[in-house]
Amino acid sequence: MADEMMVKELEEVVVRFSGDSGDGMQLAGNIFSNVSATVGNDICTFPDYPADIRAPQGSLTGVSGFQVHIGAGQVYTPGDRCHVLVAMNPSALKTQIKFCKPQGLIITDSDSFEARDLEKAQFKTDNPFEELGIKQEVLEVPISSMCKESLKDSGLDNKSVLRCKNMFALGLVCWLFNRNLAAAEKMLREKFAKKPEIAEANIKILNDGFNYGANTHASVSTYKIESKAPKSKGLYTDINGNKATAYGLIAAAEKAGLELYLGSYPITPATDILHELAKHKSLGVKTVQCEDEIAGCASAVGAAFAGALAVTTTSGPGVCLKSEAMNLAVIGELPLVIVNVQRGGPSTGLPTKSEQTDLLQALYGRNGESPMPVIAATSPTNCFDAAYMACKIALEHMTPVVLLTDAFVANGSAAWKLPNLDEYPAINPPYVTPDMASNWTPYQRNEETGVRYWATPGTEGFMHRIGGLEKSNETGAISTEPENHNKMVHLRQAKVDKIADYIPELEVLGDEDADLLIVGWGGTYGHLRLAMDYMREHGKKVAFAHFQYINPLPKNTADVLRKYKKIVVAEQNLGQFAGYLRMKVPGLNISQFNQVKGQPFVTRELIDAFTKLLEE
Repeated sequence: MADEMMVKELEEVVVRFSGDSGDGMQLAGNIFSNVSATVGNDICTFPDYPADIRAPQGSLTGVSGFQVHIGAGQVYTPGDRCHVLVAMNPSALKTQIKFCKPQGLIITDSDSFEARDLEKAQFKTDNPFEELGIKQEVLEVPISSMCKESLKDSGLDNKSVLRCKNMFALGLVCWLFNRNLAAAEKMLREKFAKKPEIAEANIKILNDGFNYGANTHASVSTYKIESKAPKSKGLYTDINGNKATAYGLIAAAEKAGLELYLGSYPITPATDILHELAKHKSLGVKTVQCEDEIAGCASAVGAAFAGALAVTTTSGPGVCLKSEAMNLAVIGELPLVIVNVQRGGPSTGLPTKSEQTDLLQALYGRNGESPMPVIAATSPTNCFDAAYMACKIALEHMTPVVLLTDAFVANGSAAWKLPNLDEYPAINPPYVTPDMASNWTPYQRNEETGVRYWATPGTEGFMHRIGGLEKSNETGAISTEPENHNKMVHLRQAKVDKIADYIPELEVLGDEDADLLIVGWGGTYGHLRLAMDYMREHGKKVAFAHFQYINPLPKNTADVLRKYKKIVVAEQNLGQFAGYLRMKVPGLNISQFNQVKGQPFVTRELIDAFTKLLEE
């Protein structure tokens, strides 16, 4: 039998782990992703978990999923549907089967498919596979009972033993795709360093799962995904968007020679940035978990006045509360970075799901004329660069900046090459100089950039006050004079508009003579790029322009967009960016592709919609 086993080579594979929130699916998925990254595969992940702190065990609402796309070449998305679905209970099977390819493989824990388990998942018969019309190959494995048997002499209680069953599933999947377990074992020992008995139990079960596949020949074939193009030399790590954002903020502070201050309040899905930054006091990072969102932002405004690189992190509901303090930074012209990790709304909405519905809030969601630069991260790894550039713009142009990420890129992960900070542009805040002291005023500006000079408290000869009341442009004293207010409004706007001279121009990928230009922004980059590549491979003339800089838009935006007769703007809202482009570049023929499902785009649906537009 062993001689009949075949090892097939694949270009890519998508695996989805699913089970109860307490089944450890996120851990299993993360380890499998890391193991794959260590052998040079490109990866893209999508953690998909419920908002419930802990839903009833076995319930339909408590299913947690983790999808990872592994490729021999570059991978842009976590994949539309999976080749392998791990369903640890009936509820996972029922809710996740829609994500499995028709020719896929389903792995289940047969011990969790008893009558009471089926009842919790609201099955009407004792054959869930027949009831769901499942045609895929199903591998039913008694995972729970084998874990109990394997760890019967471990000294662990029954609950702790069953918590190891995710590792059995992981071991089986590692066998299926010829993954070496050494890296996984190392990760487990690091994770459970303070509980070595738990680490060794998990490692034993991990190997049991691997050996089960090898000894029972659970599949007629195993698979390998060999990297086609070697990655550039360097040190790589698997990183999610929130951690990359935190690292980007730290890097910018180091580059600018400033201490980093974070004033924040916990909110899903942004809290991990606070958690990560709190680990780095040795790098001069100060983190304050404030009593509410307002205090978090207001304390950051104070830190900006005091001369720090000031940041506040939140999601859409928190931005609503922070808006008044954000406006204080606008009128005070202070450098502040506001990170909004977008989630499903309105109100509490879908706390763990992803949308792009806060764009207009970022652009216009404050009282008065309140111009504020807006940048959007395009992928988990791009969060580092986006955070760095948000800080650079804030510090060099003395303005608050909104950095938009979303739950998809914040929680998703990819292989990231540790950057060389020497290759990143310098950050040079516009500090006052001693020769200005005799005639300096708080709103004295650089004539070229329109940026006011920064006098941090304690700088001799530059004592001053700023605040929320309008000030005289000439003296810095409070002023209600109409012409002065009109002038200050225009100066603040012109300063933000001028930033267009300091950001990259818009790039277009694809055919120069394209019949359709696909336009996107933020975290949809991977899905839209994949759709364009597929369509071009199948003979369609299409191009793709993706926006990272939203306000101001790149200088060549109008010239680029007016080249194309047909433009489709695809976004996860009801058309916010499309409307913004129509306002900024009048006369465009823009079509829209809009979905607000709390889930990433499905590439196949994009291709079908764009192809239909070409045929019209």
